[in-house]
Amino acid sequence: MKFWDTIVAFFQSSGIAAFFISGLWLNIIMIVVACVLLFLAIKKDFEPYLLLPIAFGMLLINIPLAGSELFAKGATVYDAEMLAGSVAGVSLDDAKNVFTILGKDTATTRELHKLVMNQFVANGTKVNFIEQMTNLNNAYSLEALNNMKSNIDNLFSYDYHGIFGFLYYGVKWGIYPCLIFLCIGATTDFGPLIANKKTMLLGAAAQIGIFITFIGAIALSKVVPHLFPQLQLNWTARTASSIGIIGGADGPTAILVTTKLAPEYLSSIAIVAYSYMALVPVIQPPIIRLLTTKKERSIKMDTPREVSKTEKILFPIVVTVVTILIVPSAAPLIGCLMLGNLVKESGVVPKITETLSNSLMYIITILLGICVGCTADAETFLTFDTILIFVLGIIAFSVATAAGVLGGKLMCFLTKGKVNPMIGAAGVSAVPMAARVVHKEGLKEDPTNFLLMHAMGPNVAGVIGSAVAAGVLLLLFGA
Repeated sequence: MKFWDTIVAFFQSSGIAAFFISGLWLNIIMIVVACVLLFLAIKKDFEPYLLLPIAFGMLLINIPLAGSELFAKGATVYDAEMLAGSVAGVSLDDAKNVFTILGKDTATTRELHKLVMNQFVANGTKVNFIEQMTNLNNAYSLEALNNMKSNIDNLFSYDYHGIFGFLYYGVKWGIYPCLIFLCIGATTDFGPLIANKKTMLLGAAAQIGIFITFIGAIALSKVVPHLFPQLQLNWTARTASSIGIIGGADGPTAILVTTKLAPEYLSSIAIVAYSYMALVPVIQPPIIRLLTTKKERSIKMDTPREVSKTEKILFPIVVTVVTILIVPSAAPLIGCLMLGNLVKESGVVPKITETLSNSLMYIITILLGICVGCTADAETFLTFDTILIFVLGIIAFSVATAAGVLGGKLMCFLTKGKVNPMIGAAGVSAVPMAARVVHKEGLKEDPTNFLLMHAMGPNVAGVIGSAVAAGVLLLLFGA
């Protein structure tokens, strides 16, 4: 019997037995999703450098009982003194009692915490919150809870444990995305943009997709609960900002903004962003053909002038000063991007340039990917919100492409046919994929029409534009 009891105990402590626990069947779905993403990354070459580690991180975290060893969210750390001092009528003991209740890691308390973090966006949500708090024998008034929301971001934080939990702080603190921008800067040639400075406007035009999607997300958060009362979208402007930034076609920027504004949606937004970036060659060509004529697509542009080394050295310095003076919150991304580019263009530190453009980039990429993947547990990812984010993601990419092409058409008109409007589609930040798409579309119309270098101008401008757009969103809603 002892031998049998040992066998039974061993089985009960295994992940296989955990699958039979109520609700863990969702983990099986997530494991299947992870395998599909691995297939797309390996077999179909869909953004493999990031999609592969993201998918594997998703696979790991959804194996029952593995999370506590790899990526565990620890006890919530609260500042009870701050709460007691900021909410009228709440004693220190009462504040600690609230934190004790909300700190318990159960489905109910996680939902309560989510409602608090979303700052009571709907009357129905307020009532629901009070009812659940009452069931937990906590009789706080609606007024006290509303007073709490102004300081809520300073009150809540989490500890992370396990090997990937510790590495996740690089995501949470915004370290990895900024380091990737440093590495991108060391591989980027801003020469085509410097040679044709007006293409900077096309990079800016493509960022319209971010703000259109932002407005759409806000609208959905109001319309969906009204049409379907059983579906509550607790989206604030912070959430909408994180969803909208998908339109920038810049994965690190999307991750940075989301970790600061809506970390609960990090896995969904990151996977959507990189999935659609991989689909740029599929998404963009139909939009380009729809918005341009054969004559416009056949326009040949003059060979860009040669850019001097002095111009290339001055460019990152000038852009850094001007951009950060206007949008200080864009400093981490712009600063790292331009430092990497200055290192490259200066030519005096070739070993650093080589390290940034190769080994460091790949190290940070795999750390970023697997940590993001570890946030994609079944409870977080398999939601109605994720479905909407996928829908809004394709809208963001499509609108960004369309806005860039329309900007190109306007520039074509103003220059009397000297600019091929297709290069506006490269204004999204998917470098150099979007530029290659434009080049291929030009070759289809005329095998002698080489647009790659012309498209690289708005393409690298899109990198700057997405960073500035992120800075604007963080400036407006990051407080």
